Amino acid sequence: MSDAASSAFGDLAADTAVKPLLSTPGLYTAELTDQWNFATPSGGVLMTTALRAMRAQLADPGLHIMSATAMFCAPVSSGPLAIRVEVLRLGGNTANVRASLASMGRPGPGVEILATFARTRTGPEVTGAAFPEVPAPAQARDVTAELHEPGDPARAVRFFHNFEVRFGLGLRFWSDDAGEAGAPRYARWFRYRAPQRDARGALERLAIPPVADTMPPAVWQALPPGRQPLQAPSLDLTVHFLDDTTSEWLLVLAYARRARQGYATADIEIWSEDRKLLAYGTQTMTFRPMPTRRSTTGVP
Repeated sequence: MSDAASSAFGDLAADTAVKPLLSTPGLYTAELTDQWNFATPSGGVLMTTALRAMRAQLADPGLHIMSATAMFCAPVSSGPLAIRVEVLRLGGNTANVRASLASMGRPGPGVEILATFARTRTGPEVTGAAFPEVPAPAQARDVTAELHEPGDPARAVRFFHNFEVRFGLGLRFWSDDAGEAGAPRYARWFRYRAPQRDARGALERLAIPPVADTMPPAVWQALPPGRQPLQAPSLDLTVHFLDDTTSEWLLVLAYARRARQGYATADIEIWSEDRKLLAYGTQTMTFRPMPTRRSTTGVP
């Protein structure tokens, strides 16, 4: 494993912790390091930070996050953050909450988030999605080291230092021997290096948005070898939280429905190793050229 792959990693729970600003009701602060950066902090990590502030504002452990949508209005840098939370509706079983997150001291909007929290109820149990045919983590190719090449800007992405990653489905598009373009579908296993657990010992639901915000590789699957390297910043991100698990490995399956005129829409399923569908997400992304680098392939 490369030196970069073995470098220090972050703890999502600690790194996205929020504190109330007691002088201003509904206002929270956070200090986000660059450990969770792509070019800037992961949009999914920013969503997680805002959801922590929402949960703190509700102060009701019986209300669980069910869905959230983030609109990325302006870049947010690592460093001090301000989060303003407003409870729009607090009913008997559900709550609707809004939050605005921005870099401290920077005027204007950064990320706007709407979320629904709800209590557990009884009802039908249906799963319409099918677990994909992929190798289990123990049999899947470990590609953690391949995503940490410090001399290559496309791979010197600190976000990936926080995970073990194993290959599931698609092409190893970052490799010069990846092969011809295929279907816009891609799967890989993620495991947090610092386990993310709730009080019950289950996977913390707020650990889902960071891995949900990894859809661009589905687009890269359908592009020819030797293409212009691209980045794909998120314009928005929606996540539905569907189930819980005690598994550590998360299978992240992304599918690009359409890319056209400089934009793409994609969706993602997140499965546990015990084959539970934990979450579903979707987003719109745009494209920009990758900074100069060694390789001829795309960002992981």
